[in-house]
Formats: sequence, structure tokens, C-alpha cells
Amino acid sequence: MDLSEAIRKRIQELIKENNIKSLNAVAKLAGVSNTLYDFMSGNIDLIKIDTLLHICEAFNIQLYEFFFDPIFKDVEYERKEKIS
Repeated sequence: MDLSEAIRKRIQELIKENNIKSLNAVAKLAGVSNTLYDFMSGNIDLIKIDTLLHICEAFNIQLYEFFFDPIFKDVEYERKEKIS
């Protein structure tokens, strides 16, 4: 699984665990509505770490707690272009 997919799944897990009704509720709490929608829909591939920090604040967790999940155990990053 690539990093972006893992982050999306983790956000979905946190929404479910916290009994949050919608992505819209998280986006409003985090103050990152357009970015969160674009990332979750796959319109953008990567999310900035400061944006992820705001999302964590919406879930009332710290950033390390977000990544302290088995979903990130075997994450791989797929390069979009070759390094020469």
C-alpha cells in the first residue's frame, strides 16, 4: 500500500472510531475543507504535514498517534518520476 492510501484509510478509520457523521465535520473542525476533500477523493496525491496536523487536532490526537497504527507498517512510497 502506498503512503497516501494508508493516510486516507487512517482518516476513514478515525472518522468511524470517533462516530463522526461525515468528512465535512472533520474538514470544518480542522479548517482544511478543500484540501481534505481533494486528498480524500484522490484529486491530490500527497498531503502536507501541517495539514495533517490540523486533521489530527480535529480528532483530538497528536501526530505521532496518527502514525502509530499497523496500517503504516508496510507502507511504500511510489515515485512519480525517475531520479537520474
